[in-house]
Amino acid sequence: MARENIRHWKIGDVEIARIVEVNNWEDDIAMLLPDGKAEYVQKFPWLVPNFATPAGKMLISFQCFVLRSRDKVVMIDTCIGNDRQREYPVFCNMQTTFLEDLAVAGFPPASVNTVMCSHLHFDHVGWNTRKVNGKWVPTFPQARYLFGKQEYEHWQRLRDTGGYHDIAHLVDSVDPIIEAKLHEFIGSDHHITDEVWLEPTPGLARVGVDRLDGEVHELRLTGLPQQDLQAAPETTPLLRNARQAPSPPSNTPRRRPSGGRRQSRGHRGSGLRRASPSEGSWP
Repeated sequence: MARENIRHWKIGDVEIARIVEVNNWEDDIAMLLPDGKAEYVQKFPWLVPNFATPAGKMLISFQCFVLRSRDKVVMIDTCIGNDRQREYPVFCNMQTTFLEDLAVAGFPPASVNTVMCSHLHFDHVGWNTRKVNGKWVPTFPQARYLFGKQEYEHWQRLRDTGGYHDIAHLVDSVDPIIEAKLHEFIGSDHHITDEVWLEPTPGLARVGVDRLDGEVHELRLTGLPQQDLQAAPETTPLLRNARQAPSPPSNTPRRRPSGGRRQSRGHRGSGLRRASPSEGSWP
């Protein structure tokens, strides 16, 4: 189903693949920018055809990344998942080939030993679990699941106080991991390996990959922006009115790997929600 959208990168010794669960979904920009309208999207012709339609609909993909570093096979977020009931009809009772696609990409589910959820929105935790005989069980029982401590505590407060956000996904995608004791609560500067670490960004997390041999390069897997229009300077006033991510921005300074990071010769970035082409380069 989504195998044609699999992409591969290699940064030094780190192998990375993108797995797409929902590709190029068309929606109103108001989903991300409450005051945004189709006419506003149409002011940016460079968005067409990759990131918007001529009619002013945004194009957004729901995807994850999986990487191999040292002795770790790491899932970066786990998308939406099959058999769910969600607040948006398009995501209800999905039936995709996500797990088969992982194997096609060279990362069989049984090989995954680390799952890192950048945050706990429903579209980042779905395949943490799967339904077996009517029960939600961990999809990767051999793995450790990494949840941000501050993020998890925030969602628990929402649950305890009947907060503003739908929390149904916690029951089927997060709680079973906690009950199985497969989780670890981490800080926003956690190191997964000496090549892969986290760096805090306001709102959503990002993951850094640094090659350690010879010329140094970096890959950023980032949740911001989720749609390219959000990067346009003219959009800043609308962003101020947008719904905030569930966790408050972290004040933790960015942390460099042990010994400091050498000057990088080049960077590549990829958004967790960007439609294809979902990555780009800068000097």
